[in-house]
Amino acid sequence: MEKLVNIHDAAEGLKAGKTLLYPTDTVWGLGCDASNEEAIQKIFDVKNRPKEQSFIVLVDSVAMLERYVANIPEVCFDLIDFAARPLTIIYDEPINLPKSLLAADGTIAIRVTEDMNCKKLIQRLRKPLVSTSANISGQANANSFAEISDAIKKSVDLILNERLEEVMRKPSSIIKVGSDNGVKVIR
Repeated sequence: MEKLVNIHDAAEGLKAGKTLLYPTDTVWGLGCDASNEEAIQKIFDVKNRPKEQSFIVLVDSVAMLERYVANIPEVCFDLIDFAARPLTIIYDEPINLPKSLLAADGTIAIRVTEDMNCKKLIQRLRKPLVSTSANISGQANANSFAEISDAIKKSVDLILNERLEEVMRKPSSIIKVGSDNGVKVIR
């Protein structure tokens, strides 16, 4: 399959505005450079997703997170450090990200990834990475590369050639932490 690429070529493709199908620390994901409006639009199109449904963004560290959220509630640092499984946090006051990534209420969902391949992609890109499940909106998540629909595989520009045989885990936990440190479990 000519779309299969290594991490270096995937990062170069992301820099050029391409979309990527890749394994994450949870499920197979569709992604792009989180600062590229055209690439974000392509992900909406590939997923056939309504614009009012936002995406998760992956960062490689708390230091990177601090560049995209104006005021991180103190409790979030402990939640990130002590999470037993991948944890996505919805934050108030996102900064330096396109409006197309924000939820209708102006919040942003961000996960500090522990997956080494995702970290390498983000570090080579030097920007956050959009991450949404590799399925058409409303359909079930694929648990392996083999279960991802041909429509998705054909629609993306690139496919990371890592962990193609691995069965993936469940989606991340999602919580919303308000500026008042109030915590609400979403998933």
